[in-house]
Amino acid sequence: MNNDEERYLNLLSHTFPTIADAAGEIINLEAILNLPKGTEHFLADLHGEHEAFIHVLKNASGNIKRKVSEIFGNSIRETEKKELCTLIYYPEQKLELIKAIEQDIDDWYHITIHQLVKVCREVSSKYTRSKVRKSLPEEFSYIIEELLHERSDDQDKAAYVAVIVDTIISTGRADDFITAICNVIHRLAIDQLHILGDIYDRGPGAHIILDTLRQYHAWDIQWGNHDMLWMGACAGNDACICNVLRLSLRYANLATLEEGYGINLVPLATFALETYGDDPCTEFIPKLLKEATMDEKTLQLTAKMHKAISVIQFKQEASIFHRRTEWNMEDRCLLEAIDYEKHTCTIDGKAYEMKSCNFPTIDPAHPSEMTKEETILMQKLHHSFRVSEKLRKHIRTILSHGCMYNICNQNLLFHASIPLNSDGTLKDVEILGKQYAGKELMSYIGQLVRAAFQNDSPADLKQYAKDYFLYLWCGKDSPLFDKSKMATFERYFLNDRDTYKEEKGNYFKLRDSEEICDRILDAFGVNGTNRHIINGHVPVHASKGENPIKAGGKLMVIDGGFSEAYHSETGIAGYTLVYHSRGFQLVQHEPFTSAQDAIMRGTDIKSTTQIVEMSTHRMLVADTDKGEELRHQIADLKNLLYAYRHGIIKEKRN
Repeated sequence: MNNDEERYLNLLSHTFPTIADAAGEIINLEAILNLPKGTEHFLADLHGEHEAFIHVLKNASGNIKRKVSEIFGNSIRETEKKELCTLIYYPEQKLELIKAIEQDIDDWYHITIHQLVKVCREVSSKYTRSKVRKSLPEEFSYIIEELLHERSDDQDKAAYVAVIVDTIISTGRADDFITAICNVIHRLAIDQLHILGDIYDRGPGAHIILDTLRQYHAWDIQWGNHDMLWMGACAGNDACICNVLRLSLRYANLATLEEGYGINLVPLATFALETYGDDPCTEFIPKLLKEATMDEKTLQLTAKMHKAISVIQFKQEASIFHRRTEWNMEDRCLLEAIDYEKHTCTIDGKAYEMKSCNFPTIDPAHPSEMTKEETILMQKLHHSFRVSEKLRKHIRTILSHGCMYNICNQNLLFHASIPLNSDGTLKDVEILGKQYAGKELMSYIGQLVRAAFQNDSPADLKQYAKDYFLYLWCGKDSPLFDKSKMATFERYFLNDRDTYKEEKGNYFKLRDSEEICDRILDAFGVNGTNRHIINGHVPVHASKGENPIKAGGKLMVIDGGFSEAYHSETGIAGYTLVYHSRGFQLVQHEPFTSAQDAIMRGTDIKSTTQIVEMSTHRMLVADTDKGEELRHQIADLKNLLYAYRHGIIKEKRN
């Protein structure tokens, strides 16, 4: 045993000071290895749809409803199962409704508490008592643990269990207890949650999703392009700030900005009215979802604000593209390609007619320069984003729980793509004069993103990192974009729809190939016979028969369109990929009405399950990354036992 090993074992001995302690932990860890693996849930592209997301967490993508059906079978009516499920999902709200109509509330409490204990016992059955105990709320920990491990059908314990329930009710704690045990069911139904990017954009509640995740027990995120845009805005990239505002105005979704983060939009509204007061801004009328309404005055104001920030965005982007010439994106400085007299824009040597050419803030001689008024406005918007404490808190959460990719239990997770050459080999991407590809590229981008938020980053690196958020949003070789261009300007201003085309990168062209997927998995060091790539970003057109399972099962694309804006495109309202001890299941969701509708009428998200891949044996903790970690811990503890027994290290007895 060398000095380093002995030093490590001495440190370990402080946690396990005796032979009995070390041996006891070995026994515990060996037992855990033989438990069924925990259930992992994979979700992608939430796009601010907080009510649907929270409901999917509460019903565990339909798993709780299935367990209730299995547990109670024909012993209770379907309406009672439905009521029980709704109570589990929304305990506080449902209790208020029930108490208003239930004539014998104590009897209802008795029946319901016993039912909830049965459900909780079922979802906790694959975990150790220690893990379940850690999931219990402190005030009811002892009571729930007793009820979970004592059966009322045991004659010797029936009275004991009955007295516990009676006392919960008689002391007026029934509501609190029911709420607590429902929350325990939520927590135990999903062991690990993976978010494959794009919490932000379109939907009204990205901030609510992040508030929920901040309290969630175990989750990670692989950053998406829309997350990166908000991260850039938080870091102070003015082009990202403009893009965030433009997209929010495009979909008339100001709730996240104003209510969530307190961003002051009054200066933008004032500037837009003063500058574009006589402009109908037809191309900038916001896209309203089917249930949304907006009066004409607000619609016109939103359109003017939309145009105002779009023009500033093109100027801010041009400033960065000219500063970072190595990105080769100066061809996207399209304000400089306009003939302001002929009302045409020249792209790749061809002149295209413009829909409109009213640009009161543009000097044709210096089209990308900001006016004094635009500069003052941008300073105010920049300040508003930078001082939003809640935004900073949420971005810190995204940084601490995520990165560009993750490898978990033989699955490679990332949001969008891995840049490839046309022959399927990993593409070298230059950053700060160095070439990176595959795993190295994704890892370095993760470091670069964090450098933008670190006070100890060198000034030039920090500035580059702040600029690079824009490249990650719309750069040709960005793993979060991977297209020939982002045709925002063309869609707003040009009549020729051919100019709107954004050619996808080679990853999207080649990802149906098992060979290509294997090559990527090899490059990231993902081993095993049942390894997969899991990502989102590109909506799966399920209504047109597109299969989310590609490359012979090696690739799973789980962007099913959570956002209402995508429902007509995908034909569904999102996917959850569930990985439990029996294998993979893909759960396809139909649109969610609302939490209020679920509480009042017991509506649930209708979900259908597709078996993707079933294991030949029930997978155990021993088959997972956690199992590998536990085996290393067991080996270390066995070395500690050896050191104790051979006098190399002395036991630390009191």
